[in-house]
Amino acid sequence: MREPNLPSVIGVLEHSPKPVIAAIHSVAMGGGLELALGCHYRIAAPGASIALPEVKLGLLPGAGGTQRLPRLLGVEAALNMVVSGEAIPSEKLAMLPGQKLFDKIATSAETLADEALAFARSVADVRPLPLALI
Repeated sequence: MREPNLPSVIGVLEHSPKPVIAAIHSVAMGGGLELALGCHYRIAAPGASIALPEVKLGLLPGAGGTQRLPRLLGVEAALNMVVSGEAIPSEKLAMLPGQKLFDKIATSAETLADEALAFARSVADVRPLPLALI
């Protein structure tokens, strides 16, 4: 595979000395979700659809999603997502006990960018950065 590929891009984000925040609006599926999982923090708009739908085609997520998702969401919920490929609304996942997938759910899709920026400012000096390394 020629560089840059998705796993190497995620590795750069994950090892950034500065916090990387994913602002998820409407859909984070497949490689897009895996990219968000490699970020230090995630904020989602209400109603965002989260999934690894490639499993419905018989493909396994190829950029570490099967490793990072259980660490952030919990094994049972992540396993259900990995084997079903079904999309789940962000606010439903955010309600799971002990989940670390979302650090914040935005008030609305319209305020997501402003809330993500405010969140970024609030964690700019936090160290160590949270990781879901594979």
